[in-house]
Order: sequence, then structure tokens, then C-alpha cells
Amino acid sequence: MASNAREFRESLRQKIWREMEEKNIARFPRPVYGRIPNFVGAEQAAEKLINTDIFKHAQVVKVSPDSPQKPVREAVLRRGKILVMPTPRISRGFLLLDPRRISSVLYSVATTIQGAFRYGAPIHPSEMPEVDLVVVGSVAVSIYGERLGKGEGYSELEYSILREFNKVSEETPITTTVHDVQVVNLHINLEPWDFTVDYIFTPTKSIKCEGEKKRPPGLLWQHLDREKIEEIPLLKEMLDKHILE
Repeated sequence: MASNAREFRESLRQKIWREMEEKNIARFPRPVYGRIPNFVGAEQAAEKLINTDIFKHAQVVKVSPDSPQKPVREAVLRRGKILVMPTPRISRGFLLLDPRRISSVLYSVATTIQGAFRYGAPIHPSEMPEVDLVVVGSVAVSIYGERLGKGEGYSELEYSILREFNKVSEETPITTTVHDVQVVNLHINLEPWDFTVDYIFTPTKSIKCEGEKKRPPGLLWQHLDREKIEEIPLLKEMLDKHILE
């Protein structure tokens, strides 16, 4: 991707972060610069997602560990569904939270990062059930489904890892919950490893994205640097196997 396209992506992130801070839309943890921003109305955005058929029919839901998606994670457990939660930076792989094995009075705590480590079980992707719905956090997202995270690529890596193990497919719906100011009416240039989202949920709207669907087929090893691989034991294990094959 040309450097001016990357500059545009970064300037859009900065614009969204700045607007959320200046309008006091941002919530703890603040400041939101460099983060998937938590926002006022996250519960209402989650409610819009929860009321959809794609959520109601899903039995296994993967949700990012970011703060604004906590209401979604809690709703997954409260509705008797299996929650798959990546650990931050995928440094310790994935956790599986089964509502049948956790007291309902602990669901709120269990869906925090610390609580997930305590009440969830580490699970290797090879042993994970197939995921029916993916919910990600975003910094910005276009009405066409093009999404920007905070720029480190972890959501994309999580998706690609699960794709390698056939736990998600081209057809697995991907959604995001964001504030209205994070939705933009323009195209965002995508990197080769980026995916698009199918639906956007804000505190006031449910948006079905009409742009071209894009899904990476799996890990694009040629775009992964050694440092990132060394930081994520699961990636290192997968690379070693990939080389052997």
C-alpha cells in the first residue's frame, strides 16, 4: 500500500480519537489515543447487535477483549452461548468461557480481561468449536465495511489464525460495535490482511454494509515480521509447522 494511503489511515484514526475526546464521547480507559476507544452508548450498540438474528442463532461467538465490547461479551454468556475471547495481543492464545461452568453472578466479572483469565479456560484453536459470529472493536469503520483498528493488526491475526484451523470461514459474519462518530461515509484503503465487516452497530443505528466483502484466506506469512511471530507463541508454533510442511 502506498505511503499516502497509510498516512490517510493514520490521520483518520487521529481524527476519530480527537473527536471522541473533545466531545467527551470517550469512556475509561482514557485518553483513547492508541486504543480501541471505549465510548458512551456501548451498551446500546451491543443491544442492537444482540437483537439480531445473526446473534440469536449463533452458538459460539468470538468477541475481541476491548473495553467497548464488554457488554457484548457479557450478553453472550447471559444468553447461554459459548464465548471465545482472544487474550490481549494474542500473547496467551485464546480463552473459552462456557456459561454452564460459571455462576451467573460472575458473568460481569468473567467478561473482563482479568476475569476471563480466572474463569475461562485456555484453548488451542485446533480444539475450539466452530465460531458462528465474530465481533470486533474498531477505531473507524466505513459504511462499506472497511475497518481500521488501532494499527497493530491483532484482530486480523486472530481471524487469520482461526481461518487456518477452519474455525471461521468466508461466510462467518463479522460485526463491530462503535459510536456513530466512528462511522465514515468514505472508502478506507485496505491492507492485504484486512477483513471487512458485514454489519455495524452504533447506539442509534444498525448498518448492513454493502461494500465488497474481503476476507484473508489465512495467515499471510510474507507480511509477518519475525518480532511479531516471536511475541505470539501460537504463531511461532504455527510457523514451525508451516516450515516443516
